[in-house]
Amino acid sequence: MIKITFPDGQVREYQNGVTPMDVALSISEGLARNVLSAKVNGQVVDASIAILEDASLQLLTWNDDDGKKTYWHSSAHLMAEAIEALYPGTKFGIGPAIEHGFYYDIDLNGQEFGSDQFKEIEDKMIELAKAKSEYVRKDVSKKDAIAYFQEKGDEYKLELLDGLADGSITFYTQGNFTDLCKGPHIPQTGLIKSVKLLSVAGAYWRGDETRKQMTRIYAITFPKAKELEEYLYLLEEAKKRDHRKLGKELELFAFSEKVGMGLPLWLPKGTLLRERLENFLRRAQIRAGYSPVVTPHIASKQLYVTSGHYAKYGKDSFQPIRTPEEDEEFFLKPMNCPHHCEIYKTKPRSYKDLPLRLAEFGTVYRYEQHGELHGLTRVRGFTQDDAHIFCRPDQVEGEFMKVIDLVLYVFKALGFTEYSAQISLRDQENREKYIGDDEDWDKAEASIIKSAQEKGLPTVIEYGEAAFYGPKLDFMVKDALGRKWQLGTIQVDYQLPQRFELEYTGSDNSKHRPVMIHRAPFGSLERFVAILIENTGGNFPLWLSPDQLAVLPISEKYEDYANELFLRLQEEDLRGYVDHRDEKIGRKIRDAEVHKVPFMIIVGEKEQAEGLVSVRKKGHGDLGSMTLEAFMALAQEEIHQLTFNSHK
Repeated sequence: MIKITFPDGQVREYQNGVTPMDVALSISEGLARNVLSAKVNGQVVDASIAILEDASLQLLTWNDDDGKKTYWHSSAHLMAEAIEALYPGTKFGIGPAIEHGFYYDIDLNGQEFGSDQFKEIEDKMIELAKAKSEYVRKDVSKKDAIAYFQEKGDEYKLELLDGLADGSITFYTQGNFTDLCKGPHIPQTGLIKSVKLLSVAGAYWRGDETRKQMTRIYAITFPKAKELEEYLYLLEEAKKRDHRKLGKELELFAFSEKVGMGLPLWLPKGTLLRERLENFLRRAQIRAGYSPVVTPHIASKQLYVTSGHYAKYGKDSFQPIRTPEEDEEFFLKPMNCPHHCEIYKTKPRSYKDLPLRLAEFGTVYRYEQHGELHGLTRVRGFTQDDAHIFCRPDQVEGEFMKVIDLVLYVFKALGFTEYSAQISLRDQENREKYIGDDEDWDKAEASIIKSAQEKGLPTVIEYGEAAFYGPKLDFMVKDALGRKWQLGTIQVDYQLPQRFELEYTGSDNSKHRPVMIHRAPFGSLERFVAILIENTGGNFPLWLSPDQLAVLPISEKYEDYANELFLRLQEEDLRGYVDHRDEKIGRKIRDAEVHKVPFMIIVGEKEQAEGLVSVRKKGHGDLGSMTLEAFMALAQEEIHQLTFNSHK
């Protein structure tokens, strides 16, 4: 007999060789019908695998992220089977699960393919799914695996086999399709009930632009038709909220090929939005004891050699800047932390000076591949709301928790009410990827875990996701469409203070090494603005809107009165414009609403005669007539509250 420990801590005994599916059946047939895969001792496996020793077990269903990944990866195999049946001679690359759905890279061997063929593949997948074919795993020798794909004529699978060791190779077969795969997979194809092919694109084999371009087909599947309908609705909503589309319509930012790919140009309204965000965080940082600093956009290569960034990323990320002196090498700044270490060193520090909190809205530059650039979410030049806290070891947990408070304050003010946190730790099996000794890493990881627990944060631990110099806490927020985004990060670092020989004089009059905390609540302003646009659909809270109001005179006779009102509004720091166009008032109102202006102030004969204004609020309609002072008080109260009012 072996002992199985469940996620709730309950322990049960089972016969040696029991499978996760057997365990599920022992609990209830209803549970067993919903099991997609299992997690045994933290590793995701087939539900049919035999458990041969005491183990922890989590049964994975559609409600678990790992369950969805198994389901979608199995669906990729089903799609490949359908494609092979409809397009004989197709060769296959890889078909992984992604955040929503899956894709498969294929080589159609010259056969035509496009969105017009989506329906026949969807129908074929449903036909094959109804056969309820089991996903059967088989261990294969490298020799036999090579022979199989040589006979099939699939050079992509043969190349993948080159990197695999004999004894570690497995095939999975369902129906008439066999694939090279390490798994895991769902029990059988009948669990796949609804299918939608989403898009088709070109993709270079193994991401190498010098290799052949394959056809990448994106798709998604669900266990219920209703879930597919809901997903497609959200997909349409996401298209409407696409920050690239709204950024252009609202005149927030633009890109220019002459300036360079991935280098955004902030237009006047977008710049106002950025400045509001920066000022909001600046005020919060000053209250929290941060000191502002500014560092150059370039630095000597030696700075990044010292920090370790050059050895880790130098050849792939940024090229040297030429100077008239042959022996000089400068780089565009890829991060701010080494600069802040040098600021720390500008004078001797005492234990009484710590913590020292240095903050900068610093623009950095990192080379991203052409195919990875995407609006404001993946760019080559971006501004981090960066800060570095230099503190004593006994201050680490207290400072870490204060940063958590600051991040949550930012989220609340900007309407992100659903969030979780990911604790990113070392890959325990590949520690050579990281710099520094194990003792410092152990202390840093323990500090993050304890601080998150003290704050009661909902967290998950991910091994292998730490930065090369230290573990971190990443915040994941859920937007209005239920999508998850990574926003805000906090990192504990014992390594850079060591590399830069940072010191402070302790109470014992001896020299000690400070600990460094990296933090950025927004992450980058560019990416944060992109997510904010998509979360709000461009309907920003009043305090953040580039144009908070539009003064709309009914005709040119009332323009002087409109201008007079606008000057008084500007004195109260309310932003907007006067619409002087020779258009009917209905058109002016519609245009203001299209541009998502929160308030419209309409002035005509009655308003001018009585010294009043007529006010409309986007999403609420006519608020009636009032004095200008009453409107300004209304607007200022909404701004003062910093509450999130999405003017839908």
